[in-house]
Amino acid sequence: MDVSVVIDSEIHHGGDTQAFITTQGGGAAANVARWLAHLGEDVFLCSRIADDPNGIILQAELDKYCVRHANHRVPNEKTGTVVVLVTEDGERTMFPDSGSNSGLSAADLPPLDNFSAAYLSGYALINPKSRTNVTEMIHLIRAKGIPIVFDPGTVGALRRIPDSLLQEWITMVDILLLNEEEALHISQANDLEGALVSLAAKVSIVVIKRGAKGAIAISQRALTLEVPAPELEVVDTTGAGDSFAAGFMASWFEDGVLAKAVENGVTQATFCVTNVGARPPLGKGL
Repeated sequence: MDVSVVIDSEIHHGGDTQAFITTQGGGAAANVARWLAHLGEDVFLCSRIADDPNGIILQAELDKYCVRHANHRVPNEKTGTVVVLVTEDGERTMFPDSGSNSGLSAADLPPLDNFSAAYLSGYALINPKSRTNVTEMIHLIRAKGIPIVFDPGTVGALRRIPDSLLQEWITMVDILLLNEEEALHISQANDLEGALVSLAAKVSIVVIKRGAKGAIAISQRALTLEVPAPELEVVDTTGAGDSFAAGFMASWFEDGVLAKAVENGVTQATFCVTNVGARPPLGKGL
């Protein structure tokens, strides 16, 4: 569950700061699932929801978005929650608590037949409580020949992970989606071009999201392309990367044209940042 706190002034530490507060479904992989379903894709969310009020709300919400799931709530645990602080410029700072998702395991996977791709959120690997089980899940998905799209997560969380482990993770995936700061951190390169070349030596397709600058991608270690983003008034950047991932995947696994897939990712992210929250509005879209 995302608790979004939007403020339009400086924070008065030790006192009150007026805010606009909303609650809505969140979670990186869950956001991608909602956006994929919003785009008409058949999608299954592999996650854990607790048998608490938030779990009940989120399960009903997934049903409204037509996202398939295990239809099970874990007893005696709490559903994961993230507090999202959104400042005047639309930038967000997150305070995550994984909750019941810490127990994610191979038992939570659906039958792995007839899937075109898998999306993996780095948070499930960053969390030491779920890391071993999620690594096993990756091996099972790979054994079925299902391509994996990986978003490694924020630099703030990645800094706690040894570089050797980060490098191991990216060699297990087929497509890497990340932002500029994450790309520089994982590649240890000094510039964006160096990061692209370094990461492309290990992953077939690398896409770097650049916010207001759009995105840049490299395929087969040779083809590099840039897609700009349109100018617009940003309301909330929460979920921009998740909506980009969904737009990219919906296009790439349909016709395999990289430029078109990146453009579709930028289009969906552009739509996302004009709304508060990380999920697509029900009944609206592009």
